[in-house]
Amino acid sequence: MALSAKEQVGYWGVALAASSLALWYLGDVILPFVLGGAIAYFLDPVADRLEAWGFSRVFATAIITIVAVLTFVMLVLLVVPSLINQSAALLQVMPQVFEDLWAFLIQRFPQILDETSTLNQSLQQIGQTIESKGGELLNAVFSSALSIINVVMLFVIVPVVAFYLLLDWDRMVAKVDDMLPRDHAPVIRQLAKQIDGTLASFIRGMGTVCLVLGTYYAVALMLVGLQFGLVVGFVAGALTFIPYIGALFGGVLAIGLALFQFWGDWLSIGLVAGIFVLGQVIEGNVLTPKMVGSSVGLHPVWLIFALSVFGSLFGFVGMLVAVPVAASIGVVARFGMDNYKGGRLYQGHAGKRDE
Repeated sequence: MALSAKEQVGYWGVALAASSLALWYLGDVILPFVLGGAIAYFLDPVADRLEAWGFSRVFATAIITIVAVLTFVMLVLLVVPSLINQSAALLQVMPQVFEDLWAFLIQRFPQILDETSTLNQSLQQIGQTIESKGGELLNAVFSSALSIINVVMLFVIVPVVAFYLLLDWDRMVAKVDDMLPRDHAPVIRQLAKQIDGTLASFIRGMGTVCLVLGTYYAVALMLVGLQFGLVVGFVAGALTFIPYIGALFGGVLAIGLALFQFWGDWLSIGLVAGIFVLGQVIEGNVLTPKMVGSSVGLHPVWLIFALSVFGSLFGFVGMLVAVPVAASIGVVARFGMDNYKGGRLYQGHAGKRDE
């Protein structure tokens, strides 16, 4: 006998609550498996393409793994040391930057020295906040990074999990499909296909956009001669995943550093600003339309909200699952809205007369 709608909602509610509790309590433990699953999902189309060319799944997975290892080794040898050195140098030079900023503000705005002025009080409050919270924040970030993304996870667990998930991806999908409740299987498959299309367009597309923009920013800023250009480009490219944040944060950081390094050389400062303006033009008119598409269905505000909520509730793991969950909720919400508009609750007596 089929379960009633109320009973089905109860069972699915319990399953959702259990999943949320597991994510809450086991966040650090399941992080390598979430990362491995994300990597396997990202690379599954490549494996499928190699299979279409006549390779076996095992051989396709082996090829992808070898290429990924070689790419990672090249990055570690060529890029990562420079990135670490520039990041450390940037942290060391920041006190001097703030001192130069204070001297510049005093020169341009003498009223700062007036202790009763609003500007002076605001700057003092900001300085005290940075002084009291800055070190604490940096220690928290580094301690969290060391406790969550440790060497074992990075170099052993995540690649192994990704390898086995990529190898068995199609079989896992078939097993899950076989476990779907028969009455709802067609609808679930339809929704899953739409969710997969949304995630594929957004995650794979935005991942490519982040990589292209980060490389462009880093190379262009280093060619202009901006110190810490590699760090700024890396940060701006990585944050491009969050709408508007990457360009805003990276642009402000790059232009701020350029003002101190090139003060008086307005051509160089203009070039730094132009790099970010050109990057945004390319991203908005070429990269995102071509690689992500306009019909993904993830509104920037909804995405930022999901990242904020899941990051606050579940930490770093929550931010990783925020995009898939946001995409799933968006697809289900559109499905529910379509059913609502086709039902009697929305159409009322007009729908009854049409029948």
